[in-house]
Amino acid sequence: MPWVAAEPRLGGEAGATVPRQKDGTVRPRTGAADPLDHPDHMVAAEAASVENLLRCWVRETGLGQPAGPVLRVPLPASGAALLVAVRYWSAAGWHRFGPALLEGAPVDAPAVDAVTLAALISREGRAVRGGTTSANTPSGDAAPSGADLVGRVADSVHRTAEFIADRRRRPTAPSPVAEDPFLTAEQSLLLGHPLHPTPKSREGLSEAEVRAYSPELHGSFPLHWVAVEPAALATDSAWTERGRPVSAARLLGRLAPGLPVPEDTTPLPLHPWQAHDLLQRPAVTALRDAGLLHDLGPYGEPWYPTSSIRTVHRPGAPAMLKLSLGLRITNSRRENLRKELRRGVEVHRLLRTGLAERWQAAHPGFDIVRDPAWVAVNAPDGTPIPGLDVLLRHNPFRSGDDALCVAALTALRPWPGRTTMSSRLAETVSRLAATTGRTTSAVSAEWFLRYLDHVVLPVLAFDSLAGIALEAHQQNTLVLLDPAGWPVGGRYRDNQGYYFRASRRTELEHRLPGIGAASDTFVSDAVTDERFAYYLGINNVLGLIGAFGSQRLADERVLLAAFRRFLGKALDLGPLPARLLDSPTLRCKANLLTRLGGLDELVGPVDTQSVYVTIANPLHD
Repeated sequence: MPWVAAEPRLGGEAGATVPRQKDGTVRPRTGAADPLDHPDHMVAAEAASVENLLRCWVRETGLGQPAGPVLRVPLPASGAALLVAVRYWSAAGWHRFGPALLEGAPVDAPAVDAVTLAALISREGRAVRGGTTSANTPSGDAAPSGADLVGRVADSVHRTAEFIADRRRRPTAPSPVAEDPFLTAEQSLLLGHPLHPTPKSREGLSEAEVRAYSPELHGSFPLHWVAVEPAALATDSAWTERGRPVSAARLLGRLAPGLPVPEDTTPLPLHPWQAHDLLQRPAVTALRDAGLLHDLGPYGEPWYPTSSIRTVHRPGAPAMLKLSLGLRITNSRRENLRKELRRGVEVHRLLRTGLAERWQAAHPGFDIVRDPAWVAVNAPDGTPIPGLDVLLRHNPFRSGDDALCVAALTALRPWPGRTTMSSRLAETVSRLAATTGRTTSAVSAEWFLRYLDHVVLPVLAFDSLAGIALEAHQQNTLVLLDPAGWPVGGRYRDNQGYYFRASRRTELEHRLPGIGAASDTFVSDAVTDERFAYYLGINNVLGLIGAFGSQRLADERVLLAAFRRFLGKALDLGPLPARLLDSPTLRCKANLLTRLGGLDELVGPVDTQSVYVTIANPLHD
């Protein structure tokens, strides 16, 4: 059951000190202004980071709802405990916390900051894991340590503070971003994933690079281009125009008109950071020395990083570009794998076998953003050169299309004309309530029901029809809004996140012979069911319910009941609805324990890339 802390009047700054109780213990204050709205951007960033760490720890260790407004967090490995002010308790996991203090601390003790909390949690995490690592955990110099988490948390706090300060100074996007709703939304995730310990950590960037490469700072930059000789070229394209095939080389040439490309070579764009890093790697140096790769340098109009940082967008361009980027962003170094490049083209070809027409006959407002072409580089022996590649993603959005990922919809950020943070979701619901004369809770319930029908139902139907589960978490799922702000459709984007059910292999191979052979996309049904339940059920829908609740727009219990009714009517659309309804527990990705384990989520078998834990299912009645 959601629980909201009382909000008594409180003097002074939230979290500065805490009152001593009659029994002599120190208790954190649960009222006062939202710490995220503190005028000092560093204080606000610290508060956001502390909340993230606590949300992760509560979920991943199974801490239950406290009886009152203070949560006690035992820290047995340190012989201590934290007392945490609970501003809002969420059945879906999107809790809001105030200051955290060490139990028994002096009356004038400051709240625990994010770095200190990370150090304490790191020690507890080692105890939780029993001092061992998983089979997919790095060893030696790359082995995980508490210092690794602490360093990434410190970096994430610093970046978050920078983003908050900049957005408070410039709450409105500059032109041409302001005229592109999709790009505006992509630049709005200032705080990042609410259940990730280091959502804004970007190691390896200078301050100037952060300004240029961060969507949160409205960054933009020209791409760095190289030219690839035919002997080193690897490419595929299923892109068509008016029924005619178009090569990836031709598409890239259109994106950089006038680029001086040597005859018979193919242009290849790189992220500037990646170019600097790649051109120092021995394998790339060898290609250049052999005359197989030509460095053309920066060229062309600026491109804008989207929320993933490595995928770039240019208003009006027919394609977005998913670039390799060897930075560690959240848990992974984001370099494209060859099998993932193949997967995007393969899915596009599969949809064109008539599958898309059948699917969209029932769900015309939903589609998959296609990834129909790629270019990469091979060594002379045919071995792929990591990080020297690009995926071409079709850009289905035109000026005026109100399309935004669900993570951007729910993201709190400084808002024009306000002194407090708000979200697109809150502003939309409030505007609809004002224009319709209905209550905020009534509008929220209808908005949520429309979202289920226009976004969630098509994803379930695709699994039922095709035997393919989509990794439809909030950043991969886009919702299309009508001019009033109601959901009318959706899109799924990601060339990595497809789970071809092993039980449907024969059917899929009949549709597209050879499917999955090079893309490594078939997954056991057991793993598929677990991942689908997490990404669509927990991350996407329960995360949306948690946003409605924690932003005081709706009662989570009402939305959970609505989701149950929706699932009850969708029981014939694959195994997920019954799993979400009937299972008392669900398996849930544990981002904090994954980080403590030193795992790279893009490396290794799909069933061991991340740590998963068992959590109570709030849908189970």
